[in-house]
Amino acid sequence: MKTRLPFEILYEDADLIVIDKPEGLLTTHTKLHGRAAREAQATAENMLNDYVRKGQLKSRRRVWLVHRLDRETSGVMMFAKSEEVAEAFRSDWASLTEKTYLARVEGRMESDSGVFESHLKEDRDGYRVRSVPPGTPGAKPARTEWRTVSEKDGTTLVEVTLRSGRKNQIRVHFAEAGHPVVGDVKYGGAKASRMYLHSLRLRLRRPSDGEWIELESAWDGERSGGSRR
Repeated sequence: MKTRLPFEILYEDADLIVIDKPEGLLTTHTKLHGRAAREAQATAENMLNDYVRKGQLKSRRRVWLVHRLDRETSGVMMFAKSEEVAEAFRSDWASLTEKTYLARVEGRMESDSGVFESHLKEDRDGYRVRSVPPGTPGAKPARTEWRTVSEKDGTTLVEVTLRSGRKNQIRVHFAEAGHPVVGDVKYGGAKASRMYLHSLRLRLRRPSDGEWIELESAWDGERSGGSRR
């Protein structure tokens, strides 16, 4: 029995599954107590575990997180089918992948392109992230490259390429520059129907043969839907 999924699988092979995550879906469980509670939560991870087990409750097959998307962020997201593949990507992320996002941010950017660089650190409770001086214990370097795509109704659509994968990186960098992502109330954005941040494209080196492949999720600035390139 094949599990029906509420999202599209953009790519699958013996090592990887790449999905088009909808906005509003958790990547993995929140801080719940007990395995049963965690596995009962509606998350992309749990749904894919059911999918790879093909209805066999006693199956030990599962997927492993390689990276995360915030609940409010939509678009391309990768899972591994083994711990070894997941760890290989996590340990050498910058060499094996390249991620591109689209974000609609408040206001007009002062130039057509730019780079944000800082050291980011999570607050003690893990809820927020902020830039701190280099050398601060626990801080990690982050680089966000961006270019303007278009402007509309006092907002700017930007294409963003990450050279690091820190928690809330895009949201923090644009908010600290005075241009929070539209709908990102957590970092100072005005309320909107959703947070306008989308994982547009993922290039990755396929473990089986070392070839580069590219997966993309369509985005029109208001809604998203999956497609494969």
